Amino acid sequence: MMSALTEPVEREPDTAARPPLVRELLLVVGLFLVYKLGRQLADGHVGEAYRNADHVWDFERAVRLPDEGSVQRALLHSDSLIHIANTYYAAVHFPAIVLFLVWLYWRRPRHYVWVRRVLTALTGAALALHLLVPLAPPRMLAEAHLVDTGQVYGPTVYGSAPATDSMANQYAAMPSLHFGWALMIAVGLIVATRSRARWLWLLHPLATLLVIVATANHYWLDSIVATVLLALALAVIRAPGAVTPRPVEAAAPGTPAVPAGAVPAPAASLDDQPSEPARALAVSGGCP
Repeated sequence: MMSALTEPVEREPDTAARPPLVRELLLVVGLFLVYKLGRQLADGHVGEAYRNADHVWDFERAVRLPDEGSVQRALLHSDSLIHIANTYYAAVHFPAIVLFLVWLYWRRPRHYVWVRRVLTALTGAALALHLLVPLAPPRMLAEAHLVDTGQVYGPTVYGSAPATDSMANQYAAMPSLHFGWALMIAVGLIVATRSRARWLWLLHPLATLLVIVATANHYWLDSIVATVLLALALAVIRAPGAVTPRPVEAAAPGTPAVPAGAVPAPAASLDDQPSEPARALAVSGGCP
């Protein structure tokens, strides 16, 4: 599917722009560990997380955003759909971003550097919000009357007791990096490739949005905030332009084409033309 949706901007990867592999591995792993440790710092603010959840729920109703429950009720009609949604939430998020970065590193090095910078900015801003605005997800909010599909139907990546969950901070719902990263995957592949089918990558963030809402792991507002943060990062960190061949200037019939920017050979001046005696000598074979 990757080859069908990704036609190269350039015929060959710009290997000179590819950063050293070991350095990139250390950098990406280091950034991920900083993010995971930072999320844990936001844990423990349970009361504030629930108060913020009440505010988010009331705000969404005040601005008439769709009810998350309507999406979940459509999912609950089928056990198969529930399992697919829970599996998508649990199993696609990290593998998708890893495969995306590996493909860019190997096939689009210049775009890889750009995407890595954008993802770093997005994730850093998300971590700051996790610390400043702890938020309980809708599956924990009694007022929402939503089912924790991960715990009830499985599979889930979260422990049944949020307070003792050592693997994840369950009070860091805003913004949704599930959606933010999925949207950046689509944006990155659309920018870095030229296949007409590349726009189908937008199905990934769309599916992610429906899944995070239907499983009651995120509010609509979580995805909206993630979109705003990503848009700001993209506005500041500009994508590399495609390398295009140099244009060739039109030439008169019978004359060779000259690439744009090239300096044409100077035309022969009158001083360079042979004199009449010289031409006469040439015609007579050089004898006077």
